[in-house]
Order: sequence, then C-alpha cells, then structure tokens
Amino acid sequence: MAKIIVDGTEVDVPPEYTLLQACEAAGAEIPRFCFHERLSIAGNCRMCLVEVKGSPKPVASCAWGVRDCRPGPNGEPPVVSTRSPMVKKAREGVMEFLLINHPLDCPICDQGGECDLQDQAMAYGVDTTRFEENKRAVEDKYIGPLVKTQMNRCIQCTRCVRFTTEVAGVPDLGAIGRGEDMEITSYLESAMSSELQGNVIDLCPVGALTSKPYAFKARPWELSKTESVDVMDAVGSSIRVDGRGREVMRILPRLNEAVNEEWISDKTRFIWDGLKTQRLDKPYVRQNGKLRPASWGEAFAAVAAKAKATAPARMGFVAGDLASVEELYAFRELAKALGVASIDARQDGTKLHPKFGRASYLFNATILGIEDADAILIVGSNPRKEAPVLNARIRKRWRMGTLPIGVIGEAAELTYDAQVLGAGPETLAAIADGSHSFAATLKNAKKPLVLVGQGALARADGEAVLALAAKAALAVGAVKDGWNGFSVLHTAAARVGALDLGLVPGEGGSDAVAMTNAGGADLLVLLGADEIDVAPGAFVVYVGTHGDRGAHRADVILPGAAYTEKSGTYVNTEGRAQLANRATFAPGDAKEDWAILRALSEVIGKKLPFDSLNQLRAALYAEKPGFAALDRVEAADPAAIEALANAAGTVDKAPFHGAVADLYLTNPIARASAIMAECSALAKGRMPLAAE
Repeated sequence: MAKIIVDGTEVDVPPEYTLLQACEAAGAEIPRFCFHERLSIAGNCRMCLVEVKGSPKPVASCAWGVRDCRPGPNGEPPVVSTRSPMVKKAREGVMEFLLINHPLDCPICDQGGECDLQDQAMAYGVDTTRFEENKRAVEDKYIGPLVKTQMNRCIQCTRCVRFTTEVAGVPDLGAIGRGEDMEITSYLESAMSSELQGNVIDLCPVGALTSKPYAFKARPWELSKTESVDVMDAVGSSIRVDGRGREVMRILPRLNEAVNEEWISDKTRFIWDGLKTQRLDKPYVRQNGKLRPASWGEAFAAVAAKAKATAPARMGFVAGDLASVEELYAFRELAKALGVASIDARQDGTKLHPKFGRASYLFNATILGIEDADAILIVGSNPRKEAPVLNARIRKRWRMGTLPIGVIGEAAELTYDAQVLGAGPETLAAIADGSHSFAATLKNAKKPLVLVGQGALARADGEAVLALAAKAALAVGAVKDGWNGFSVLHTAAARVGALDLGLVPGEGGSDAVAMTNAGGADLLVLLGADEIDVAPGAFVVYVGTHGDRGAHRADVILPGAAYTEKSGTYVNTEGRAQLANRATFAPGDAKEDWAILRALSEVIGKKLPFDSLNQLRAALYAEKPGFAALDRVEAADPAAIEALANAAGTVDKAPFHGAVADLYLTNPIARASAIMAECSALAKGRMPLAAE
C-alpha cells in the first residue's frame, strides 16, 4: 500500500491506483466525463484536474498513477489538493471550453435530469462566455433503431468508442477527423451490430447518444423506479424498471458485480414495448371453434368440468420459460393435488434432470468465476446469442491475458478468438479420452472451464451428451478441490428454479414433448409455455400474458401477469436466487399466476393450502430454504458430476446446433415487441442501411 495525503487526509491505497481513485478513497468528489472504471483511460476531457504539490500545473487525475507521485523532500507522502483555487480555476476553464460548441438545448434534451454535463456545469460553469464564434455543427448519424444521435452535443469523451471496442467486442463506433473536426461515427453510417449497444446510452455523459424508442416519452422525475431482475435469458441481470402509471417506460441496468456488472443486453433494455402490445387482459373460452371473452367464473367452470371428466393419467402440465418460482410451486402443487404425474418445465426437450444432483445442471464455476478460468471449452453453445452479458464476461477474461478457447459445435462469430475443434459428440469424446490436442491444453490449465449449452442437451441423446461432457470435465481436471468448472449455460430464466422444485415427469408420467404430441394428453395446462407446439386433440388451458402460440392453441385462456407486474423469485443459471419486484400492475382483468392457480384449485375441488403470497412463500421456504437465501450462490456437491459421468447412454453423431436461432425473438414478450422485430430484421440483413 502507498500513503498519500488528499485535502489534508492521509490514506493508504494500492500503488496501482490512479490519483482519481485515491482521491475518491479519501472521500473527495472528482468530476469526470471520459473516465470510466471499466474502460481504458483516455485522459481527454481534463475535467478531473487536481493539484499535486510540486507540480507546476494541474494534473489529470485519471491518467496519473499514485506510484508516479514524487514524495516530499524528507520522504513525506505526496500531497494532492482537489479544492484549491488552482483546481477550481482549471476546472472552470475546462468547462468553459466544453461549452464553446455545446448547443445548450437542455430544455428539449432527452438527457435532461440525468446529464453529467448539466450537473457539473452547475458546479463549475459561469454565467457568461468569452467566445462569440459560431458553434460547431455536426450532422446526426444513423446508427440503428436503438440509439438516437444528436452529435452537436458530443464532447468527444470517447466512452462509446471504448465500450464497443473493448467490452462489446464489436468496433461499431470510432473517431474520424482531428481537433474541432473530430466526429464519432460508425464510419459507413450503418446500424450498430452489437447486442450490447444500448449500454452506450448510459455511458454517454451528455445527450449525444440517447434511447431512440424512449425519446420524448417521459422525464426521469416522472417515473417510479423499481429494482428487479431480468428474465430475457438465464443470466439474471440486475435491472431497474421505470414506470409511469400502469406503463413500463424503460428498463435500465443496476450494478451487480457478481452477475452483470453494469451492462445489460439490448433485448433486456428495449423489451418494454412488448409488455404493452398483444396482451391478454381478460379470460377467453373457445366456443364453436372461436375464442370469446368470458368471466373468470365461466373460464374456471369450463376448466373444472374438463378436469373432473379427465383421468389424471390423461392430464399434462407444462411450465414455460418466464415463470417465477412461486407460480411454479403452485403449479406443481396443483398437479400433485390432481394426482398428475405428467409435469414438465423443459419445453425445449433438454435432458437435464434433478435426479443427477444439482451440480449436473448449474453453471458451477459461477459468472464471476469466469474471470478465474485459464482455459475454456464451449460445447453446443453460442454464448453471444444465448447470454450476451455472460459472453462479455468471457471476453473480459480473454482480454486480461492468454485464454485458449475451444468450441465444439457451430462456427459462430464470437467476440474473442476461439478455435473450432469439431462439430459434434465425436470431438467431445476425443476430449474425454485425451486423444484430442485441446485436451492437453485443458489439463495444463489450473482452472479449466467446460461450458455446456442447451444446443448439446436439447436432443434425443441429450442425457448421454451431458454424461460425456461430465466425463470430459473430470478427465481434464475441471472438477477438483476449490474449483468446479463444469458449467451448464441455460437459456430460460425459469429453468433452474423449476429443476430445483422437481418439475419433471413423475413415475409413469410423460415429458413435455410426449404430452404435446398427438394423443399425448386429453387435458393440457400450459403455464406460459409458448415455445412448444401442441398437436390437435387435447383440451388446452393457457395461463399467460400474450396472444402468442399458447393462446392461439388454447381452449381456455386465463390472463396472467408479466415479470414486471408481480413479485417473484428467479434462479439464474449459476443457482443464484433473486427477487423481482412488482413495478406496475397487470392490464385489465389479468391476475398474478399463483393467484389464478390458487383460485382454479378451489373450483376444481383441490384447494391449495395458501391464501396469500406470503403463505405460499412460507410453504416454499419450508420445503426449499435455498430460495430464501437471496443473491447467494451455494456450491453444489461435485459428487453429482462423478455420478453423471458414469451414466450409460449412446450418443448420436449429429453435430451440435445453437439453442437460440434469433436472439431478439425468444419469448412471447419479445415477439410482441416492434423494437425487437426491427432488430431481428436488421440482424438478418433485411433492413436498409440508412433511415428513410
């Protein structure tokens, strides 16, 4: 540690700290525009100037290291002042220069109320300017449907350029020209292609880059702000939902070092318009081949009549990908009360099963643990499509130093260098028996990570592939004392919680695929299950939020609440339980899913033993205390992986294919979103290069 005196306070800080970090450790507030903790140092805004004793001029604290400071003549610690007259005058001068060309259109700027320049101008600005020249004018750029540009406001901090290049790994933006003619642009004025591009909106310290879909919709002080959890993938990113009345206006990231740092994917950020369209806001009953609006009593009566006339062996329960733990628990209890063994939450056909132990279906290395890995094998997965934020974490580790990455499956355009080892199980078997050259690379690593995706597991031979992956992980030393690198990457937010609750077929029961095939069941209850086709013949009860695939096939529709409209627990791919809070209320007559199931159970004559969400959670926590341990990851017993590796099974030679074909259209909320539809079309190359 190094000693340094900041504004008269002596502090001990690591010598690799910058002066800016040291000053903040001492409690001093340092203004900045270009500096960001997760980006490389640019040192080009000069707003963070401080006075260092012995220096003839102010020093840019973001670019000056503590170890570079000269001690006093008698070995005294370096002395830094952040409030001296020299510093005040220097910062006021910098602010005056920044405002020379700034258009000062604060009243109409969408960044108003959240603008760093606006805030700091209040502290360091003056009420007059000494410059009379015309302001510089820059033509606005088209960079896609998500980010709106007002480049007259740009102060050339280059945060956006550094983010796209370093974190996102897709260098969409850059600077052209020099001096006053410098411009931030996408070079050929094409849409940005990164799936993390929306984060530049948060990074921009002025109103140059703002949210295009949200533009002029609301002011920040009008919005109620609710902390929640993302369910667009299984990463469980921490988010903040901003609402006004019954409407979600925008979604922003929250800081969570262990999960998403401060980034979220574009699907997470811009999904909010899908929460408003194609919503189910009243019950429906199919009559004479057509759905008609009905009362809750009519809908429940229709379901109860069919349930009482159907044998439990001919009933099936299928849970979807966006369900919270609470409603999954109620769903399971209703099936149990009816004596139904055919219950499944794996609508994609994956062969993961709690019988193998919890370690067999978790991302055991943890998301934060990716930064400790020194070799990675990716099996049947494209993390860039399946979990963009987790993919950014892999890139972060890759940028830290040497990281060999091997891929078994499709050759995907990842944001880091990866070697395609093969297409299918044969290559995985070669890794397991040590005959492949990459096996030696993994064995020589101290903490190898084997990432198994749903593309390898959602096949007829998925169980055998899972066992083979476990065998490979053990063979290369990925599972040992202090490290468990066997990591399953899920794509569904509800999957881990469902497996923890045991939502898999009981003795004599059918899985989701068998239930939904012709003749598989006479009565099917779908809890938001929209990613599976139901063959003709079955009577379908759909509990969900949108007029998607499940609702089109349904005979009775019971409208539920979306993830922003209820309080619910979600367990992410690493087994971390997190609480999503209600930000707004469901539209029309729609109710929370657990309440629908509770009311339905009473009409059927199998009343569930809870009358409130608190009572439900009390019963849930009594059975599974882990759900009450919020935001903690408890290591699963690695013995399960050894048992899994010994499981018998024959693998098919067919190559692995990614589980996500279209990043932007993976669930009913996304498919209802016009913004996601435009992003999907752009990704497929069907959109023009410039806005009309």
